[in-house]
Amino acid sequence: MRPIDIARKLKISTSALRNYEEKGLVPPAQRSASGYRMYTKEHVAYFECIQAMSPGFGMEATTEVLRLIQAGQVDAALWRVNEIQTNLQQDKQLAVRNMQMLTDTGATGDNAESGNSDEWMTIGEVSALTALPSSTIRHWEKVGLITSFRDEQNGYRKFNRSHIQKIMLLRTLRPAVYSLSVIELKEAIAQMNASDVEEARKIASDTLRYLDHMNRVQMCGVHSLYQLCRILQLVD
Repeated sequence: MRPIDIARKLKISTSALRNYEEKGLVPPAQRSASGYRMYTKEHVAYFECIQAMSPGFGMEATTEVLRLIQAGQVDAALWRVNEIQTNLQQDKQLAVRNMQMLTDTGATGDNAESGNSDEWMTIGEVSALTALPSSTIRHWEKVGLITSFRDEQNGYRKFNRSHIQKIMLLRTLRPAVYSLSVIELKEAIAQMNASDVEEARKIASDTLRYLDHMNRVQMCGVHSLYQLCRILQLVD
């Protein structure tokens, strides 16, 4: 097949096809006598797999998986996909816990804007509680997603329950594939009124819906990957 025919079928540019080939996502194409690339049905399956997998798994993981497929390491490729899906399942469980926490709380009892709280935690304690590196929390503060307070005596960061709610919501989205939906959710979390539990519940609910969507998108990617493996006769 000619590159232009595949590009039209998949609604992408021929330069994108060349880019995928140059990056090693698909096997090198043979050349015609006049020097033009000549693609086979296997190449088409690779290109379709890229389009199906990248929205749910990201281009970096998709590249890794398809290079493993070309090397004949089908089990390594499938386990890598399984690992990413497991992470999504863990994100879903965290999001459910966030929603339950907000439902049980009823009201935060904290005011992160004024700094009033019955209990403060250090960044190390928050890191242990949320299973996030302290560096990630500091980065989120640097880019304006969260705002901590400083201890007047030692200048150390301190966090209350409202801060932790934001951090937990952000943690749910941390491994998510970059998309407009993720940007919008992160901006909503950053702007969330710490005393507005209903707003927090809505964001948590939106996050759950996003994860449900990602689960369906990933399943489409897995289906396309398995179809590619069948065409390559790597699986029955």
